[in-house]
Amino acid sequence: MVVLALPVGYLISYMSRDELVVGRKWFVLLLGVFAVLGVGSYVLGEHLLVWTSVFIFLTGGVSLWKSYDLVWTKKEL
Repeated sequence: MVVLALPVGYLISYMSRDELVVGRKWFVLLLGVFAVLGVGSYVLGEHLLVWTSVFIFLTGGVSLWKSYDLVWTKKEL
């Protein structure tokens, strides 16, 4: 199921192209929170939370990556 994170990330970034640049700081915060949550869950042995964190991390990572693509966002920095 983690493989679906990449297409979902592209879909979210496509549907919210106008908000990607403005919300970039929130994507960074999202990635940080779920990286810490994923590592903490791994240490505690909560495998379901680890995979959920990986999914959200990858989805947010694609959206953050696409926020720097000027052709994708159709905006200038």
